[in-house]
Amino acid sequence: MTDYYSLFSEYLSEQKPNSANTRESYLRDTMYYLEYLAQQGVLPEEAGEGEIQGFVDHLHDLNRSPTTISRNLASVRCFYKFLIYRGLMDTNPAKGIKLEKAEKKLPQVLSGAEIELLLAQPDITEPKGCRDKAMLELLYATGIRASELINLNIKDINLRSGVLYCRGSKGIRSIPVYPSAVVAVSDYIYRMRGLITGPESGNALFVNLNGGRLTRQGFWKIVKGYATEAGITKEITPHTLRHSFALHLLEGGASVKDIQTMMGHADISSTQVYVQLLDNHVKQVYQDCHPKAKLG
Repeated sequence: MTDYYSLFSEYLSEQKPNSANTRESYLRDTMYYLEYLAQQGVLPEEAGEGEIQGFVDHLHDLNRSPTTISRNLASVRCFYKFLIYRGLMDTNPAKGIKLEKAEKKLPQVLSGAEIELLLAQPDITEPKGCRDKAMLELLYATGIRASELINLNIKDINLRSGVLYCRGSKGIRSIPVYPSAVVAVSDYIYRMRGLITGPESGNALFVNLNGGRLTRQGFWKIVKGYATEAGITKEITPHTLRHSFALHLLEGGASVKDIQTMMGHADISSTQVYVQLLDNHVKQVYQDCHPKAKLG
């Protein structure tokens, strides 16, 4: 039996310059698709548009979100590109599959008061709380992704000049860090980090309590935990702080282009969603606060 996993993994690493997280998603989605085909008694080289549409319908039946279904289809398309590359197929049967356009949901954000409440939760007298405070402050200060945060090394932040050097899939970008975030990170590095580091820590900026580099799942749980402690009822993930960073900069007068640069968006359309979010926010403030609007 063909070892599709190893061959496709090798193809993604060599031919598709994506992040490790993207490659993992492609592999996971594709293996799920292959399991689906196996249950139908169909080899991937034999599958046509009918089988792929059946897979999409299967995902709908499982109540998968439009975003998840779109990602799965993208993974399947990529898998067939791989089969064509290997000379196992001539055409891509997934190319003609279209999805119904789903209404895009605007991202969830926190208000300034909610941000302050969240940042006030960690107990900085303890190593864990001091580390968590530094992470939350740095995430909100720079708007970097959670994956970028956990991959930071100590040398990636210049505490004296207040600049973070973030290594993303598109290269290194320099992002200013506001003073209280610099203080929080400095406090963690010089006062507490040494108490939790171990042989596996290396140059990692943020480590877990066993001394290894913190994981995305670990950080996600940290954010959720502090949101609960703060009594914030919104659905919060680490990305919520990234969205809040962008909206609050936009509210303060920053240009979309500058925000795009800081966030590392390859396409400015990814950043422009915050303009719509700001417009909605302004409308809501108007409805809530204008005396005549309340009369309607």
